[in-house]
Amino acid sequence: MSATQLRLIQCHHQGAIRAALVEDAHTVRLLNVEDGVYGLAQLAIANQQTLIETVSHVLSNLRLDYQMLIDNQLLLPPLTHPDSARCLVTGTGLTHLGSADARAEMHAKLAEDETLTDSMKMFQLGVKGGKPNKGTVGAQPEWFYKGDGRCVVAPEQDITMPDFAQDGGEEPELTALYIIGNNGQPYRLGFAIGNEFSDHVTEHVNYLWLAHSKLRQCSYGPELLVGDLPASLEGQSQIHRDGKPLWQKAFLTGEANMAHAFHNLEHHHFKYDQFQRPGDVHVHFMGTATLSFADGIQTQPGDKFEISIPAFGRPLRNTLRQAQADAPTVTIL
Repeated sequence: MSATQLRLIQCHHQGAIRAALVEDAHTVRLLNVEDGVYGLAQLAIANQQTLIETVSHVLSNLRLDYQMLIDNQLLLPPLTHPDSARCLVTGTGLTHLGSADARAEMHAKLAEDETLTDSMKMFQLGVKGGKPNKGTVGAQPEWFYKGDGRCVVAPEQDITMPDFAQDGGEEPELTALYIIGNNGQPYRLGFAIGNEFSDHVTEHVNYLWLAHSKLRQCSYGPELLVGDLPASLEGQSQIHRDGKPLWQKAFLTGEANMAHAFHNLEHHHFKYDQFQRPGDVHVHFMGTATLSFADGIQTQPGDKFEISIPAFGRPLRNTLRQAQADAPTVTIL
């Protein structure tokens, strides 16, 4: 951990939501601030400080055992809103270049195929215009809505697909976390590991069902990385079944491995007035580079997802389950 980087978590402690600094793999140190990381961000904005500066002023002397928090399921996502309806969860896809071989194959297809799918056309737009100079506007990316804060599952908790879902598949992604200041200014707090979690079978039937396939739960955390983010990051996505490895794959993320710059993705999200409401929290998934569905894996309840990126400390872990039928019927008044 450097002076230009730190990691934060949120947890339940004595009936309250508390923010804590990750000191090492075993210990976290509570912060003296109300409303967790949300309150910390509000304090930083009010004092015109960075998050790192603000953390240095609110450190307590109370340290907690990290593993104890995990074992007792006390971890929370590293940013939440006191009112879950004021947390907007969104994302963008077709942002990652993939491996060098896959990139070369993609570019060859772009050059020779005049009947590209809409997905390929969207990817091409990003490759050509997704990284404009700062201050200029680049290509508009794909965009989707997942829900409000009620769709967010804490690290180490079950992630649930509806009874009608055709698939419950992981999507390992960088997740950017934001808060909107009193003047409507978006502030990026940092990044977390995310599992965007989608229904790939439904999406595969027809791309116009993408919106349906994204209305699912998701998870991010457990740690919020504040400060300098490496341009290139390598992670591992794994699935365990019955206590044994079922599938695993390395993935690359970070701006060096993306067709879009962060500032371009942010521009095309926050350009909308409804996303500039003071006090709101935004959780934005930045796109995936790999997923088990592409390798023919069909997940099933009980499977355990684990996504890790060393720069983010502890991995993000969730267990898949399927809900019972509970869709309401409409009553006519």
